[in-house]
Parts: sequence; C-alpha cells; structure tokens
Amino acid sequence: MLHALTIQLTSMNNILVTGGNGQLGSELREIAPNYHDYNFLFTDVKDLDITNHSAVAAFVESNDITVIINCAAYTAVDKAESEPELADAINHLAVANFGQIAKYNNIKLIHISTDYVFDGTNHKPYVETDTPNPQSVYGQTKLDGELAMQQINPANSIIIRTSWVYSKFGNNFVKTMLRLAETRDEISVVADQIGSPTNAADLAEAILNILPQISNETVELFHYSNEGVCSWYDFAKAIFEIKEISIKVNPIETSQYPTPVERPFFSVLNKTLFKTEKDIQIPYWRHTLVNSLF
Repeated sequence: MLHALTIQLTSMNNILVTGGNGQLGSELREIAPNYHDYNFLFTDVKDLDITNHSAVAAFVESNDITVIINCAAYTAVDKAESEPELADAINHLAVANFGQIAKYNNIKLIHISTDYVFDGTNHKPYVETDTPNPQSVYGQTKLDGELAMQQINPANSIIIRTSWVYSKFGNNFVKTMLRLAETRDEISVVADQIGSPTNAADLAEAILNILPQISNETVELFHYSNEGVCSWYDFAKAIFEIKEISIKVNPIETSQYPTPVERPFFSVLNKTLFKTEKDIQIPYWRHTLVNSLF
C-alpha cells in the first residue's frame, strides 16, 4: 500500500519523495506537517520501482506530481562491489528515469548525491567544480547518476552532494556508536579520515526551504553538510561526551580497520555556493548533534 502523507491537497505542489523510509526521507516525513502548502507522497521500494521508467511516469502523471525529491539510493558501499548492476540500476539508471520524466513533465527535481564521487585526496574542501574521481562502484554509480541527469538537463533541477549522514532513523555511525557502548567499555575508531557530519534533519529543512527558489534552465550542483570538520574518532568522542557515556575511545589508522572499499581520507565539502545562492544558514556539526541525539 502506498504510504502517502497528505498535508494539503494542492495540485500545484504535489511532492514525490522516493526513499521515503531512509534517513533523509524519514526526516522529510517528520517535518512535512510544517509545510502546509505541499502535499507529500512518500514511497519506498515496495511502493514504487524507481528503476521502472513506465511505472514512475505513470505515478507522476496519475498523482499530478510537480516536484520529485529523490532520496533513494543504493548506499551499501562495500556490498556494491559484488552487486554493481543493482547499484547502477538504483544510483544511475533510476536517476536518468527521473531526469527524463522531470523534463517531459516540466517539474522540479532534487537529487541527492555523495562525497564518494571524489577520491578523497584533496587538501582543501571540495568545490562543485572539482573533478570527480570515484574509487568504488558506489561512488562511480552515483557519479554516473549525476552525469545522466546533467546530460538530460531537466530545467528547475538540482543535485545536492552530501556526506556522513546520520539521523534517528535507519543505520548510521551515531546509532552504531551508541549500540556498541551498550556492551563495551572500550572501542577503536578511525582517526585519519576527515569529513563533515550531516544531520539529515538539517538537510531536509534546507531542501524544503529552498524549494520555492529553484528556477534554473540547466541542472545546478551544490554541496551540503553541517559546518566544521572532524575525524570519525572526533565524531565518536563527541557522541559519548554529549550523552555522558563513559567509554574509552582509541584512535586508529585506516590500515588497522581494513574494508573492501577504501574510504576517502578527506571528504570535506565546500558549502559556500549553496549558502550564498540559496541564502541558507548551516548549523555547526557539534551544535546540531547536541540538539538531535536520541
């Protein structure tokens, strides 16, 4: 059954949110009642096969959709190495579907991408014009989705790259740390990977706040994460300090915690373009972590 949340039925403001049960989709669902001019329809894989062009096209037409916010993604970074076709279908081909449908129907499209399109070797925060160089199937399929959307070029559409997403929904680093602290008095966390956490609730607010501003002839690309930088070790220490959990956290190098896919060592995104063009204030990562810990 379709999980549709009706706020106010307005034919000009029907928003399709894909990946509705994921972190960002769930946060959008949380704040949807605050946006009375919009009618939200949240779907997940059981409701709508985003890799099926005709199914998506029919859904958009039958529900008079005027905005698509694509939060759906194949995000299992390591598993993607053994499931490249599935990752490509969701992260690339489905995005091409949305691009074509948005262009045909002249509707707005917001697509969420990732810092994994970069190789993590930069020495300063990545700007939107930096050359991507993905090092994984996940990163490559996300980049392919971006490129497909840009090639189709639907008007009034944007791509937002983000990083280190967490929320009270789904699986993420914050919830993993809190779970481990329940059974351990000591853990080791990688300290040589640097990035910026993103509170999905902050990103959800930003998306809906900029929605009325979107008016562009070519696809625009932006970066968004919370302000500030930290390592995963710093992030973990902050979580435990804020929650007043007594646990020893040992800093380790990436080489001591091998994974099938090498994570970017530097994932900091420059948000200047987003802040200036959209006139958005972005909270500092630790401040928003204090206000959101669950």
